[in-house]
Amino acid sequence: MKKRIAVLPGDGIGKEVTKGAIEVLQAIGERFGHQFYFSYGKIGGEAIDDSGTPLAEETVQLCRESDAVLLGAVGGPKWDRLPVDLRPERGLLKLRKDLDLYANLRPTNFYASLADSSPLRIEVIEGVDLLMVRELTGGLYFGKPSERTRQNGEEAAVDTLFYQRQEVERVIETAFELASKRNKKVTSVDKANVLESSRMWREVAEETARKYPDVELTNMLVDNAAMQMIKNPKQFDVVVTENMFGDILSDEASVLTGSLGMLPSASLSLSGPYLYEPIHGSAPDIEGKNIANPVGMILSAAMMLRLSFGLEEEAVAVENAVVQVLEAGFRTRDIAAFGKTASTTTEMAGEIKAALHDDEAILNIMGAYA
Repeated sequence: MKKRIAVLPGDGIGKEVTKGAIEVLQAIGERFGHQFYFSYGKIGGEAIDDSGTPLAEETVQLCRESDAVLLGAVGGPKWDRLPVDLRPERGLLKLRKDLDLYANLRPTNFYASLADSSPLRIEVIEGVDLLMVRELTGGLYFGKPSERTRQNGEEAAVDTLFYQRQEVERVIETAFELASKRNKKVTSVDKANVLESSRMWREVAEETARKYPDVELTNMLVDNAAMQMIKNPKQFDVVVTENMFGDILSDEASVLTGSLGMLPSASLSLSGPYLYEPIHGSAPDIEGKNIANPVGMILSAAMMLRLSFGLEEEAVAVENAVVQVLEAGFRTRDIAAFGKTASTTTEMAGEIKAALHDDEAILNIMGAYA
């Protein structure tokens, strides 16, 4: 198989974790006989420094011409004083709109070897396997007007939470499709007791549920969902929610695995390439120190293999390599026990890459799919 991948390393630790994921993909190509071609583009602060804009049209075109997109992270204090429309995050929002990346999938899984990394008791997190489906191109992050203004002589600000019904329908439909192939349960998170947009959201969820009689629907207010995510996370299978709620709840879910650095994501499009990125940010405070956790990015690459390329064996090989390395005791600083020596970003990615050359493990995976 030959595939072209657009790589946007971005800012901060984005470059460091992206390098590890590329090496893992190259190892998969060598092991399974695939050819992955990597084309690099700039986004965020790096793009601002280069061309004065957080996302150049040539970068969008590069993504459109590729089979998938791998993204590091954007942002940092260097660009915080720029006008809002010129800040690094605007490049990310524009890319989501231009590629119509309407649904972001964020899985959270329990790793037995990392049970001590979570602040929650093992009986709470053991067996957790939830998938967050976050609407990605609507809501407060895209609504207009969004501006500073004045009212009655006082400084004021306004943000607009706007959704078209079809935007809600397609992401909720996606959640039900995914749940139908998992444990057949959807939790739709909203704030229907206060927000009109949430009342429409709940109506669409209930209408969609009637088309999937084998899938159980639970409607849950977002404040309760935030509590339940920590109190009883095993009750969840697929969680679907609007843009801002999903942004917050998926970061909260990282506590279940012990670190933001562990969680991958995939952003889906109806007409273009999918985009893959870890859920963490650019972490400028640790940039260049070679201590960032590359696992979230490497697992994002595994999602790419599965969802964009249909390479299930290869995706499982990467996921198993991560488990093998964690069980062997390798840890970056964010998941290392207090006082224990931590692996560097380079070492962690290198160990995962090395595990992909474990003949016995790979043969077992290939045998399972024969």
